[in-house]
Amino acid sequence: MEKSARPQRDLETREKVERPKQWMPPQLLPDPTPEPGYAFRWIRIKTLNKDDPINMSAKLREGWEPVKASDHPEIRLFGATNGAFPDSVEVGGLLLCKTPSEFVGQRNAYYQNQTDSQMNAVDNNFMRESDPRMPMFKERKSTVTFGKGL
Repeated sequence: MEKSARPQRDLETREKVERPKQWMPPQLLPDPTPEPGYAFRWIRIKTLNKDDPINMSAKLREGWEPVKASDHPEIRLFGATNGAFPDSVEVGGLLLCKTPSEFVGQRNAYYQNQTDSQMNAVDNNFMRESDPRMPMFKERKSTVTFGKGL
């Protein structure tokens, strides 16, 4: 059998088809590379170029700790501070901090419990005014219905 005059497959080229890139507004605060087991957050340390030690000390007591700029070179361009937190990342009076993810879950559960307690207190106060002859309706559910279409 003779070889066909077809060109070899690896010599054929196929141009890539790419979607045209779209302009997007820049992010004001860069996202650090995620670390397993940690959550990141930008904490206010200054307002109008005045230090805010009360907010920062509260966040430190909650378990947030400043992130070292050397640990995240992808956002090092945004600058290290020379103030109270050297070798850290600060952008516009905000300091990048991290805490263990389990702390975030515990914090969310605490505030959810606070919210539920307040809603129960409001409901109890509201229902206390209810009269059996004309009860007040208490429904805290939402439903989604779909039309039948044509």
